[in-house]
Amino acid sequence: MYPLFKQAIRAGGVATLGLALSLGTAAAALAAGSDSRALATPLPDGQKPWWPSRYGADDQLGTLNEITPAITAAAARLVKTGTVVDLGRVLDEDTPKFPGRYWHQTVDISPHWTNLRRRDAVGRGWGRNEINWITEIQVGTFQVGTQLDSIGHIQIGDRFYNGWTTADVVEDWGLSKFGIETVPPVVTRGILVDVAAYKDVPRLPKGYVISVADIEGALQRQAIDVQAGDAVLFHTGWGGLWGRDNAQFLSGEPGPGLDVVHWLYARHVALTGADTWSYGPVPGEDPERPFLVPQTMYVKMGLFGLENLATEELARRRVYEFLFTLTHARTRGSTAAVIAPAAVY
Repeated sequence: MYPLFKQAIRAGGVATLGLALSLGTAAAALAAGSDSRALATPLPDGQKPWWPSRYGADDQLGTLNEITPAITAAAARLVKTGTVVDLGRVLDEDTPKFPGRYWHQTVDISPHWTNLRRRDAVGRGWGRNEINWITEIQVGTFQVGTQLDSIGHIQIGDRFYNGWTTADVVEDWGLSKFGIETVPPVVTRGILVDVAAYKDVPRLPKGYVISVADIEGALQRQAIDVQAGDAVLFHTGWGGLWGRDNAQFLSGEPGPGLDVVHWLYARHVALTGADTWSYGPVPGEDPERPFLVPQTMYVKMGLFGLENLATEELARRRVYEFLFTLTHARTRGSTAAVIAPAAVY
């Protein structure tokens, strides 16, 4: 019997038994070699099937398909002075984290002793050059700090982007689809939408829903537009609380509303992000549907999101258009990566 099926039965109750039967049916279909996306299992909340995506039924790149060699080449021409602005934040044990997530690092200095036991040890180290080294051991999740989510991070019920189910995708070592190793390096045009400046406040309030009128007004004020393949970054001012008042920072956030996400998707942007710990307003527009904005982005659109960006310096310098670069460690099956994105102008 499949582990998820057994786990659901052990949990007890009608709802969990229904989930177990659903998982068992999907698992049986997979064992028979079929695609569980074709199973007529009911979708939650009256949803209609959102697959196949506009990039194809088997696509895993989502909106990153919008970044073409021509778009990257055009973005490179935005660099005039060679100035680099780091958009990432320092990660340590005091980093504000969503409840249930953690990150801890310890130092391994054992080579300072083990090297002394080598036959060719000299003085205080290995060899005549007395070499030693220090490494570190880290435990936690990649869903901390400045991060890139894979589009496999969030589901609707048990379904992912392009309609795949957990029975199709989830392994004990990670995700067999949509792992962060499938995400290529990103080099494209970046734009900063400074909504805080547009609203003439240092920081938007918790729960503020950035509207289409806000983004259009800010873009007009900044004299820039949104183009296909862009990385659209929002400055809300909320990131100014990072490391200063972590409790308030985690208590909620402003963010783009659902209409803005549809607006961005219609313009074929490649990815979007903000100076907040999630993406979208918290509390959300609909209290009965938490985190609906990132759920819609990842699952229905395949639109990638960035969190905890350090946008303050770009906003202070009033730099709104730049070459945006992002690379990450390609850990197989992971749902996110800790990143150090940069703006170059």
